[in-house]
Amino acid sequence: MARRRGFTAFNLSFLDVMSCGFGAVILVFLIIDHAVEVETQRVNVDLVSQVNLLEEDVRDGKDGLVRLRNTVSDVDFEMVEARGRANQINDEIDNYKKLIQSLESEGYSEDTTVETLQAEVRRLEEEVAKLRQSSVEASNMGAREFLGDGNRQYLTGLNLGGRNILILLDSSASMLAEELINIIRLRNMSDSIKQSADKWQRSVAALQWLTSQLPQGAKYQLYSFNTEAKPVLTGSEGTWLEVSNQSQLEETVAGLLDLVPSGGTSLENAILAALDMSPLPDNIFLITDGLPTQGAQAPRGTKVNGAARQKLYRQAIKQLPRNVPINIILAPMEGDPMAASEFWQLAQVSKGSFMSPSKDWP
Repeated sequence: MARRRGFTAFNLSFLDVMSCGFGAVILVFLIIDHAVEVETQRVNVDLVSQVNLLEEDVRDGKDGLVRLRNTVSDVDFEMVEARGRANQINDEIDNYKKLIQSLESEGYSEDTTVETLQAEVRRLEEEVAKLRQSSVEASNMGAREFLGDGNRQYLTGLNLGGRNILILLDSSASMLAEELINIIRLRNMSDSIKQSADKWQRSVAALQWLTSQLPQGAKYQLYSFNTEAKPVLTGSEGTWLEVSNQSQLEETVAGLLDLVPSGGTSLENAILAALDMSPLPDNIFLITDGLPTQGAQAPRGTKVNGAARQKLYRQAIKQLPRNVPINIILAPMEGDPMAASEFWQLAQVSKGSFMSPSKDWP
């Protein structure tokens, strides 16, 4: 009986080898294709959710714009009525004055009649003064005027009320430009060039617009922050300033011209400065361009990725005082896609407002 040959890999036919290889390729393809499909479905759900939130925000904005336009129309009508009534009263005053002069020229000496007419004149003059004052107050409602490029008027959703208003201005190096390559280029140039950078100038103009809209009778404080926070007006740490003190307000705004954007961004130190105010602010405005790059202390490394910046941001906002509206003016910056979403959510939760203005605002 013949002995069977032993089995070796070389006994496999060419077709057997090809079949095994082809089956392995099909198995890998199925696994990869399934993973891509799962990831695509997850991303699509996230995108649809974000789109729905943005569409809801747009609808709310349109409703608010309609209400503002109606309010402006009502105010305009009241102003016309007040001016017409003032003109009518002026005519009546002139007639009474002529009547008094006529009585006096005719030698009519009954003092009570003349005094009654004069009292009526004084009453009418007081009514005119009140009407003029109400006309001035009505003209300040609705659209707020600010002389920017093109002498325009702007309607915004920013709530500029409050008794103690805190404005925080990001003065880190990222405020020099929108693109990372330009930020790196500008931060190595002279201070004068940094101060004249377009993005920084727009941020300063936005802050000047805010200070021009502060309500009379309120108090304010203006802090700039990069890795540390400090008041723009030297020596006013932890102190509320009076809006009615016009010379001090002008001095504070003029201090913006001395600021030079530099360093990293610590939102936590800015919030800690807000907590040092007494009483606490009841309205906060934040002008920035992205998520922070450090916490209360400097980071160990020289680079901070997106996930770390998001963690630093969420750690910082946990320390915000409760029931205080946070109004964010966000300047655009390359390489920080989560900033708009995070700050928008903060504005919604705190019942504040969020805006990312165009390059020609204000």
